[in-house]
Amino acid sequence: MSLFRSASFFKSVASLADAPASVAEIAFVGRSNTGKSSALNALTGSRLAFVSKTPGRTRLINFYALDAERFIVDLPGYGYARVPEATRAPWEELLGGYLQMRAPLCGLALVMDVRHPLSELDQRMLRWFCPTGKPVHVLLTKADKLSREAAQKVLRRVEGEIGAFAPNTSVQLFSSLKKSGLEQAAAVLLGWLDASAPGPVVAAASGRDPNENPRQDRGWRNKSPRAKRGNQPGAKCLKV
Repeated sequence: MSLFRSASFFKSVASLADAPASVAEIAFVGRSNTGKSSALNALTGSRLAFVSKTPGRTRLINFYALDAERFIVDLPGYGYARVPEATRAPWEELLGGYLQMRAPLCGLALVMDVRHPLSELDQRMLRWFCPTGKPVHVLLTKADKLSREAAQKVLRRVEGEIGAFAPNTSVQLFSSLKKSGLEQAAAVLLGWLDASAPGPVVAAASGRDPNENPRQDRGWRNKSPRAKRGNQPGAKCLKV
């Protein structure tokens, strides 16, 4: 987990145009008040993400640098009904645009409260995001709130239900308070980052200059389907 322990705040953006140059990044997303910020802090071993007693406070995309070119990205929480529509709509649109258009995104960590998993909005998120072909890892947070037997029962149920419509998704129990599940989560997420690292350019095979910037290679273009108007979470998919 050493790479996550090196995380530091980089910048917050309200527009994708202001997002930093990146080789690979992992995004954290989930309904408001599921323990997303606490999970990020547990993984990084610091208090990077602000934990608010008032859900729905994160309205920007927050970038935390792991090194010069890789990031953890904290996305706005979705589905909190008490936030006025005029306030909620712009940041849900920002969320949808990021998930649909951000080329360096190599995987999504979806945070759910183990006591209330797979809400309607969580299922919409999974069904909407999975066609991109990028992996999803579900953190069932606050596992300490249930007995071990009850938590395992929820884990098996969620794995079964998700497997039916989101096969590229893995699931685990997680507790920020007890610091359980940290190693498992870190192994999955670091695997995504390592798999996204650019390999050496072989001039004989590609005909390209071996000193060419790997981010200029075609492999760095966004291969996920482009967002269709009206089909972003900010438009329809994540509406309450």
